Amino acid sequence: MNKAFTREDDDTDADDLPEKNDALGERPNYITPTGFARLKAELDHLNLKERPALVATVAWAAGNGDRSENGDYIYGKKRLREIDRRIRFLVKRLDSAVVVDPAERRERESYVYFGATVDIVNENGEKRTVTIVGVDEFNPAQGYISWVSPMAKALLRARVGDTVVLRTPAGDEEIEITDIRYEPVTFIRESGHADEKSKKKD
Repeated sequence: MNKAFTREDDDTDADDLPEKNDALGERPNYITPTGFARLKAELDHLNLKERPALVATVAWAAGNGDRSENGDYIYGKKRLREIDRRIRFLVKRLDSAVVVDPAERRERESYVYFGATVDIVNENGEKRTVTIVGVDEFNPAQGYISWVSPMAKALLRARVGDTVVLRTPAGDEEIEITDIRYEPVTFIRESGHADEKSKKKD
């Protein structure tokens, strides 16, 4: 059984990814195609539907007299500021996005890189499956972890059969990698339905 240990001060674990621009000294914004599409869909919804409707409501409310006591106007202006902040955030994240498709990395299935779905088992024999995604996509409930998280940093560049060390506040934990694969990322809505075709499980 091979062993690989994490480097806590290394922020460049994904060096197998496309070359990044460090001109601003910022971490690259890697994201899967599904994650990019979700952010773009949210931006379009805010810009094309929710914001125009709210602007119309605020304009209507503004013509109804004293604005200081007009609940529709006060709430509308507050919500409009929230939407504008979210739009600015989404535009910035999409502009800086570096899209990496897990499906195009299948030739590298023997190693863990961005987009990998990894089966692991800890010292207590507890099994878990995680998928390494972008910081805008992480969802622990679905097993999606950010590529800059301690867990992902411990796994990156490891192979099946390796035992890596996850450093946590409670102490070091050894984790064995039992399988690595690359498959499309699928997000589950609260209703229980997937945004895309469900993943095929081995």
